[in-house]
Amino acid sequence: MENLHPGFLFGLLVFLLLCSAFFSSSETGMLSLNRYRLRHLAKEGHRGARRVTDLLARPDRLLGTILVGNNFVNILASSIATVLAMQLWGEAGIAIATIGLTIALLIFGEITPKTFAALRPDLIAYPVSLPLSLLQKLLYPLVALLGWISNGMLKLTGIDPTSKGSDSLSTEELRSVVREAGSALPVNRQSMLLGILDLERVTVDDIMIPRNEVAGIDLEDDLETILGQLRTTSHTRLPVFRQDINQIEGIVHMRQIARLLSQSQLNKDNLLEACLTPYFIPEGTPLSTQLLNFQKEKRRIGIVVDEYGDVLGIVTLEDILEEIVGEFSNQDSLRSPDIHPQDDGTLVIDGAAYLREVNRALGWELPCDGPKTLNGLITEALEQMPESGICLQIGNYRMEILQAAENRVKSVRAWPAEHPPAEPEDA
Repeated sequence: MENLHPGFLFGLLVFLLLCSAFFSSSETGMLSLNRYRLRHLAKEGHRGARRVTDLLARPDRLLGTILVGNNFVNILASSIATVLAMQLWGEAGIAIATIGLTIALLIFGEITPKTFAALRPDLIAYPVSLPLSLLQKLLYPLVALLGWISNGMLKLTGIDPTSKGSDSLSTEELRSVVREAGSALPVNRQSMLLGILDLERVTVDDIMIPRNEVAGIDLEDDLETILGQLRTTSHTRLPVFRQDINQIEGIVHMRQIARLLSQSQLNKDNLLEACLTPYFIPEGTPLSTQLLNFQKEKRRIGIVVDEYGDVLGIVTLEDILEEIVGEFSNQDSLRSPDIHPQDDGTLVIDGAAYLREVNRALGWELPCDGPKTLNGLITEALEQMPESGICLQIGNYRMEILQAAENRVKSVRAWPAEHPPAEPEDA
């Protein structure tokens, strides 16, 4: 090699640097690929994706092939650089070759190709998969021997080299993937997907209409009152009960009694005949489970009951779907009927407002683990029956009870602690 022309040695050294860049970028590009996009392309018949999938199926062999090739190229480049430097500068060439080749390998053989491959893995991984497949077959005996020795050393440390980590994502990880989808996924679709994922941790208790707000038909009322209620209701399904919602008789669909109602032939007997058997839901049922139960039972409305069988409220299929796609009603007029912004920057909120709805409408982070309503949260924080005029702070939010009656909060004035109310302007 000492008799070879310096120009030839220099050209060979440049070629070896390119080979080093090839192996370095191949390693980074292969391991930086988006695995889910790779699987999709492989299923679509993309040849490069299929080759990459086959290579990644045995990462020990892939890394063995790349490392064998990269180390061979770098060591050979070091030898050639030393010979070339000694031809040009004599004994001092050893130090010059060491420093010069180290810098060249770092810049052209490691940092630059690996950085490019990390930023554009698709541009690297698919084209290099073909030569890597050929090299893997060519170097198989050596790679298999080295792999056997390496795996044996790993077993001595208690590590099973054949075990593979799971590629499955947890719910939280999948939620992060959806949020980071960016422009690839429209905002409304992101919200829908996040809504579906949230069904697991939201229960019927969080979205039900509480029993004190349930509109229903009391069979103890006189017929004229019942007919007037049926003619003016905005609901398509109504619970029918006697005296108390706990004594529920069934659920009536307005379509079933529309003809009788229009012909003034409706009475309490045929109203009961038109009722469907009530469908009861245990409290604490996750929305994901209840959605499937609605589908299985062919129902659209259910009565939520506690462990003693007392009615807590009602929940409908529409309520669950709204958790996924958002409100079906007019957003401008009905967005937050319980929240009323004030001129000084504060908000007057109904005590019966659900904490989840307040958080969603205002972007707040009121705790939802315990009580479900603002009234319940304040009562729990005070540890006594609320009274008008009491001020308190919960988390990062300050509140003033404006009205309290019947041992519960009717309305609250609230604002973030870091944004105090604006001072009124002097006249």
